[in-house]
Amino acid sequence: MLLAGRHILLGVTGSIAAYKAAMLVRLLVKAGAEVRVVMTEAARDFITPLTLATLCKHPVLVDNFDPTNGAWNSHVSLGEWADHYLIAPATANTLAKMASGMADNLLLCSYLSARCPVSVAPAMDLDMYRHAATRHNLEILHNHYGVNIIEPRDGELASGLVGKGRMAEPEEIVDYLTRAFAGEKEGALAGRRILVTAGATVEPIDPVRFVSNYSTGKMGYALAEALADRGAEVTLVTGQATARLAGRYPNLTTVRALSAAEMYEACERLFPAMDGAVFCAAVADYTPARPMGEKYKHDPAQPFLLELKPTVDIAAAMGRIKRTDGAGRQVTIGFALETAPTGAEGQGMAYAREKLEKKNLDAIVLNSLSDVGAGFGTDTNKVAILDREAAIELPLKSKREVAEDIADYMTRKFAQLC
Repeated sequence: MLLAGRHILLGVTGSIAAYKAAMLVRLLVKAGAEVRVVMTEAARDFITPLTLATLCKHPVLVDNFDPTNGAWNSHVSLGEWADHYLIAPATANTLAKMASGMADNLLLCSYLSARCPVSVAPAMDLDMYRHAATRHNLEILHNHYGVNIIEPRDGELASGLVGKGRMAEPEEIVDYLTRAFAGEKEGALAGRRILVTAGATVEPIDPVRFVSNYSTGKMGYALAEALADRGAEVTLVTGQATARLAGRYPNLTTVRALSAAEMYEACERLFPAMDGAVFCAAVADYTPARPMGEKYKHDPAQPFLLELKPTVDIAAAMGRIKRTDGAGRQVTIGFALETAPTGAEGQGMAYAREKLEKKNLDAIVLNSLSDVGAGFGTDTNKVAILDREAAIELPLKSKREVAEDIADYMTRKFAQLC
């Protein structure tokens, strides 16, 4: 789960261990990661680009540009795209160039452009690995530039010698990346108190009938879990929901609020003490004006007219009282479900931006019933996250993966306040 949807940029250099890159790519893709590969010219002597391109389902890049048509392979774009840049195997030559800031191939240019964590898995003969120059370069990379070193293993080497220098096995590297992503998230929101609303509200007509909607609560419950996994103290205010929490969370409290009025009262009471909120519940816009105390008796000769009155817009109401200045500033995210497409040209974007301003939100998550696999009752969702600077359109993902993306966004927003 932690590697699902992650962008892994794999750099392959000219070592006999390059053959392990094929299995490494295969394991990463199997774990749900999206993998792209850059190679040095020397790496092609050990493994073909075709092999790796077939496994990762993306062209493998070697040169800064295509000499046949001049198309530029942008190292800047690669550096921005990656969530983690892994160089495996990393030769002594490449490590030396990285330590000195050289940029004479696409792999090195991408390293200097990377905005994400970088890890290297050295592979070389034992004397090369223990040479003072190599040790010095590894020290510079780790202590000064923050590069993570995946230590090589002891064993038989290509030279016939036995000692330390074997690249870590692909399974070990995948485990390492999984732990790295877990470490990035673990505790990232520790000390933060976050309110999440979820599920559908139920507006009573009489003691046996009600007005509601098709929300199952899956998206809101996934969000509560993703935020709790990051260490936040989460209060989940839930209406009617078929969703259930996947496990026990000592830092997650559930408050039941079935009607729009009950959910508003709970949020009004809880929100002032929160650092942030995600308003994910499908709250009814209208409720019966005069709910009946007794069951309505069916009369086939008479039409049944139901008068509705507006409910309180919870997100907008919290937006009017939220703290917007200083270290105590609250971060709020809303949801907009539309029938217009989520794409940049669709009317849904315009509706979402209007709600972003009207409700004084930091961001709004747009999804649309017109997108296949999105909306009520599905295990997947296709969303766009909009704020005042940009709109990030995401592909169809599981709701838990979408929740991770939203939690990542909220984590970044809190980091900007520090």
